[in-house]
Amino acid sequence: MKNIVLATLFSATAIAAQADEVNIYSSRQPELMDPILQAFTEETGISVNVVFLKNGMLERLRAEGRRTPADIILTTDIANLSAAVTAGVTQAVQSDVIEANIPASYRDSEGQWFGLTSRARILYASNDRVADGEITSYEQLADPAWQGRICTRSGTHDYNIALTAAYMSHHGEAETESWLEGVKANLARAPQGNDRAQVKAIWAGECDVAIGNTYYMGAMLADPEQTEWANSVHLIFPQMNNMGTHVNLSGMAMTASAPNQENAKRLMEFLSGDAAQSIYADVNFEYPLNPEIAPSERVAEWGGFTPDPTPLADIAKLRGAALQLVERVDFDG
Repeated sequence: MKNIVLATLFSATAIAAQADEVNIYSSRQPELMDPILQAFTEETGISVNVVFLKNGMLERLRAEGRRTPADIILTTDIANLSAAVTAGVTQAVQSDVIEANIPASYRDSEGQWFGLTSRARILYASNDRVADGEITSYEQLADPAWQGRICTRSGTHDYNIALTAAYMSHHGEAETESWLEGVKANLARAPQGNDRAQVKAIWAGECDVAIGNTYYMGAMLADPEQTEWANSVHLIFPQMNNMGTHVNLSGMAMTASAPNQENAKRLMEFLSGDAAQSIYADVNFEYPLNPEIAPSERVAEWGGFTPDPTPLADIAKLRGAALQLVERVDFDG
């Protein structure tokens, strides 16, 4: 896929640090980040150049090495942040501002990465065919009572790999493999589409329960063509081993060879602050990690929940093993 570029496209060669700019590689959709970055420019006068990279960010940073023009990476999934640190393409950032804004559980202890927002991996359930309290845990997804009633996107997608890794952190490899086999046996159709497509399938009567991220509910309610899908379901925040709901995050890191380090730090501090976190909450239907900022009114309507306390960095370490299990059981087959 071609890169989508916001602001000015910057070259990977012969780049010099500029006093009035900062450069980002982002895997987040441009329309989600644009209002936040515009607010930063209006406040500071620093222009922001963004290259949208759906795939291949880490490979690009490795290839560019010290010549990279990128100051900051923005990405989803703790596994991607951890992979960047392991690859040596990030550097530690010390900031009292960020540390005051983002809880310690959502940032690297050595300052290599910082979370910005969280989302829960929940269940969408049919209003007509799933009663309140009928399913309350991830473990129940493998119960034969749900045979032919579950929809999900590919088991190898980052969101589902993270969920499988979280399950493994609680139950171990053998139990997780059995769970995956049970969930596969309960699928109403082969894994396909994105999270919204699963809710559409519930609306169409193809299945009764779907796995998806919370923010898609807000996105569907904001889209006239998808509002009917959203109104056909209710949200369930399932428990993992009776300890809480699986969450993941979007986050940021400064690149190891950032040419505009001062501006990059200012932007990172801004993204953790009240203004940006409020925009995240209102525009993206995500949960701000800054505890001073409340979720949007729409998100608040979904009710509160207890996040799984398992450190996300520990879950990220199990990603490879989780992918192997998904492939071993031929989950998508």
